[in-house]
Amino acid sequence: MTQDFFNLEATDQKSGARAGTIHTAHGTIQTPIFMPVGTLGTVKTVPHRDLENDVKAQIILGNTYHLMLRPGMEVMETAGGLHSFSAWKKPLLTDSGGYQVYSLAANRKIKEEGVTFQSHIDGSKHMLSPETSIDIQRSIGADIIMAFDECPPYPCEKEYARKSMHLTHRWLKRSIDHWQKNPETYGYRQELFPIVQGSVYPDLRKESAEFIASQDCVGNAIGGLSVGEPAEDMYAMCNLVCGILPQEKPRYLMGVGTPANLLECVALGVDMFDCVMPTRNGRNGMLFTQNGIINIKNQKWKNDHSPLDPYGDCYVDQMYSKAYVRHLFTANESLGKHIASLHNLRFYLWLMENARTKILEGSFSEWKHMMVPILQTRL
Repeated sequence: MTQDFFNLEATDQKSGARAGTIHTAHGTIQTPIFMPVGTLGTVKTVPHRDLENDVKAQIILGNTYHLMLRPGMEVMETAGGLHSFSAWKKPLLTDSGGYQVYSLAANRKIKEEGVTFQSHIDGSKHMLSPETSIDIQRSIGADIIMAFDECPPYPCEKEYARKSMHLTHRWLKRSIDHWQKNPETYGYRQELFPIVQGSVYPDLRKESAEFIASQDCVGNAIGGLSVGEPAEDMYAMCNLVCGILPQEKPRYLMGVGTPANLLECVALGVDMFDCVMPTRNGRNGMLFTQNGIINIKNQKWKNDHSPLDPYGDCYVDQMYSKAYVRHLFTANESLGKHIASLHNLRFYLWLMENARTKILEGSFSEWKHMMVPILQTRL
């Protein structure tokens, strides 16, 4: 099944960067890939038509925790799943709800059975377990679903990280068992990814990666990073884990990150990324470009009537000026948030498309070393 799901096409000779293709029931995905985050079945401020035509997104995410609360699985199932409900026809990935469990630290209790928590909406009590997480993701109908895990905070004591990791491993066995015993809700294949944990402790990360690899799923994820640890620690853990996870299967680094983070982790062997940064930062006026980072709300752009991004290939980059988009933010017009989000998402996808091209051409490492300092420059 692995070869049917993922084809590895090229590996950079000077790094761990790879190019491949993932095959799902709703289409193929060329890697490396960035996946826009559609928490509630929508990527904030961006219609699906724009995601497909302008951003050129190949896959987006839905969120188990949030969709469980709203609209709920009764609505989801009567609609025929999130593809039908949201009119997104391309591949979908759902997280397991584990990260939201992490973020709800003040309102949840973790036990062997699962996690009980209070809704952030109305305070109602709910429980997520490996089994219920799989059931919800079956109902959502994602092409790639995640095993339920616990994401430890940073920093945390090593003993806490160890206990959390072993709990994640036990939950994984239950997730796999429940996934195998309960068929797809809508009749098409859904693949399950387990998640490597272990905080920033190399021996725990090694143990977790070896355990996850032994489960022989078609792809694997790396979780518990980009939660406050230094970037150097994230890269070190990612490098360690990528050296253990199977070469012939895709690797998904969850919740990462800046454009520079993405290129550094592509070089380590990661194939898939997601992050709210392009849309969240865009809604606050931060634009990522080939020349560096722009805060479009700054006074310096007030009379700059040059294109928003002269090197960008999204229509908003040439249609609108820096001064106009700054005006939209100053006037609190929602169009500004839409333009910035659309620009940033397209930039992230452009970056991954170019990384793929450079890997196939054999020039990725040189290109990456040139790009990373530029991507970190503030204009």
